[in-house]
Amino acid sequence: MANLLLDDRTIESDLGEISRELAPLGIELRHYDPGTSLLFPNLLDQEVLSESERLYIIELHNSVFEFIQQENEALWSDLLNLHPGSPNLHHLIATYSRYHTHTAAEPLYVLAGEMIYGFVRPDGSQIQLLIQAQDYLYIPAGVEHWCSPNASLNFKAVRYFTNAEGWVPNYTGTHVSDSLNKPL
Repeated sequence: MANLLLDDRTIESDLGEISRELAPLGIELRHYDPGTSLLFPNLLDQEVLSESERLYIIELHNSVFEFIQQENEALWSDLLNLHPGSPNLHHLIATYSRYHTHTAAEPLYVLAGEMIYGFVRPDGSQIQLLIQAQDYLYIPAGVEHWCSPNASLNFKAVRYFTNAEGWVPNYTGTHVSDSLNKPL
């Protein structure tokens, strides 16, 4: 389940409270446990996947979650598979770990691992969200955010696309709040 770090250093783990904090931004967070991971547990632990393994995971996932594609009007989906040996890993982290927006919504479903997202709220304060396996996150177009995998650098998620340009970052220049950078 997800955890939310507020700018006053409070950590919230109740899904209802997290959703309430994210609502002013239009962000949706849901938790689904359909059991599909039981059908391919070895693939979720595996760092490198063949193209047929990637397609198998996506097809199986989408057969259970067809409604996600429909509600997002997604034209296609792919499998984001980050691990310490990923090609261009440092470039991907550098690209998305700065505050940015997108011209299209950013929906994704986490299959394995963890990802950290930072958001700027309407009052200018900042929050950080840790999402984990079985979390579904929907970030509307135009919401200022950043993201980065946790220290393990292992993350698998199905991403949904409405167009090819929608996930290109438009950097805002906002810096991460000092209160969120301090160790707990």
